[in-house]
Amino acid sequence: MAKLILTNEVTGLGEPGDVVEVKDGYARNFLIPRSLATPWTKGAEKDVTAIRRARKAREIASLDDAKALADSLKAKPVTVKANAGPSGRLFGAVTTGEIAEAVAANGGTVDKRKIEIGQPIRALGDYSVSIRLHPEVSAKINVKVVKG
Repeated sequence: MAKLILTNEVTGLGEPGDVVEVKDGYARNFLIPRSLATPWTKGAEKDVTAIRRARKAREIASLDDAKALADSLKAKPVTVKANAGPSGRLFGAVTTGEIAEAVAANGGTVDKRKIEIGQPIRALGDYSVSIRLHPEVSAKINVKVVKG
């Protein structure tokens, strides 16, 4: 088992600054190459407080603000334009970055790392996407993928 310090949020594992133990292969082949974690050392333990402080600064300050943002996001459907073939199948897939840009065009601000897409969006149509705004608040928004 490898002991690591997470530098980014990993769904199902933890948040930045958390110290976790995972299997060696998962650490060596996935987390460390993608810069999602760093190996734990006594010296790196000091960095945990800095990582947690940076995470707090990025988080939405209060639960009420997160709930208000969730309500405003739910009220406005988001439209994403994508290149598609005649059958409606996309050339590629809709990314979290494209969804974050579409939310910004609607007047909201969301970090693309907080957007969770269940299955890859690879066809035109309507989809439901979850956004984690706060540890206690998650918003489901409607994303409409249109030919563009």
